[in-house]
Amino acid sequence: MDKIGIIGIGNMGGAIAHGLIKNGRELIISNKSPEKLSEYEKFKNVEIKKDNRDVVKDSKYIILAVKPKVYADVIDEVREVFSEDKILISIAAGFTLEKLEKLLPSRKIAMVMPNTPAMVYEGMSGICPNELLSEDERDEVKNIFNLIGRAAIISEDSFNAFSAACGSLPAYVYMFIEAAADGAVLNGLNRRDAYEFIAQSVMGSAKMVLETEKHPGELKDMVTSPGGTTIEGLKVLEERAFRGGIIEAINAAVEKSKNM
Repeated sequence: MDKIGIIGIGNMGGAIAHGLIKNGRELIISNKSPEKLSEYEKFKNVEIKKDNRDVVKDSKYIILAVKPKVYADVIDEVREVFSEDKILISIAAGFTLEKLEKLLPSRKIAMVMPNTPAMVYEGMSGICPNELLSEDERDEVKNIFNLIGRAAIISEDSFNAFSAACGSLPAYVYMFIEAAADGAVLNGLNRRDAYEFIAQSVMGSAKMVLETEKHPGELKDMVTSPGGTTIEGLKVLEERAFRGGIIEAINAAVEKSKNM
């Protein structure tokens, strides 16, 4: 099985690393901070390198998980050892395939947008490979990100929409949970319980959508009794343009992504 390299073990790089480690994959890692690397010394299937070029030399799939501002510098550093058989996996926002191919011409590249629930192995990752990857290589990139949740191959035309809808969505959900908890606290529930109960309800509701394959509107109607409390709450959300606010938030994020 081909080895996987990760350059940069921050929040997302670390989440991907732990998902791979948990599933027994052989991993080669490097990081600017030696202290962060020391956390991985206990894992037998992890090889630690001080030089980013050594990660590239010894891996086929190289996940570049450094901050976007140093992307070009790191690619420039490893370019000489990045042979044609290797695959760059970019997880940086704002780097299109065109930008990446200018930095690393004639090489296999996949853009990936994971989201932060990957840290608890419940992420959603969109994958956009360039035309140089074989079908098996595309599948392997997808398999890597399935280890931290779910992954799907998407077109480059859909990538900004995916990034806005799924990459940013956790922030919107956290805001919803916070607001719902405020409403519960206003009516007498203690805050610790409010966060726990509401987060579980959100997680369960999302699972219902995935597992029942029913339309979200149908699931909403199942909860909404005639003349009941739920329809009163939904009426207020409609009056306050709840749907429109979410649509416009995602649209604004797409426009921002296009201009990065």
